[in-house]
Amino acid sequence: MTAFHRLSARAVPARLSRIGAASVLTAAAVATPSLLPGTAQRADASTLGLQALSVAASKQGSPYEWGATGPYRFDCSGLTLYSFKRAGKKLPRTAADQYNSTSHLSAASRKAGDLVFFHSGSSVYHVGIYAGSGRIWHAPKTGALVRLEKIWTGSVWYGRVT
Repeated sequence: MTAFHRLSARAVPARLSRIGAASVLTAAAVATPSLLPGTAQRADASTLGLQALSVAASKQGSPYEWGATGPYRFDCSGLTLYSFKRAGKKLPRTAADQYNSTSHLSAASRKAGDLVFFHSGSSVYHVGIYAGSGRIWHAPKTGALVRLEKIWTGSVWYGRVT
């Protein structure tokens, strides 16, 4: 158990600790923006992304299957499509089309819930949902499970679903 998990277990009631610290933190982040005056428009995109992030995290351990869009198996763009659909926003099917449908961002502007697009040259080949701290939730490849993983390359672009 990491120091973060020990702290989280003490910080939340036992009933909530079973849900997981990530879910509790995501729920708090989703609720907070609406309390700040003048942030309604920014909060909408932020809330959408955080809701999709929570859905993706809830699919941890689901197997990868090429072409699958859930609810029990996913490929990379299938996981993002499913997650945002559950949050109330329709996305195109492929990672490249999802990139073309987002508002593009710099790395400095990325926030939890934004999409992370992996590319080779001008071709997008993979997508995940940014979880913060340089990590993404994604469905990596055949034989792997949906998981939280550190971004492993600098060849990424960021997009926000609005």
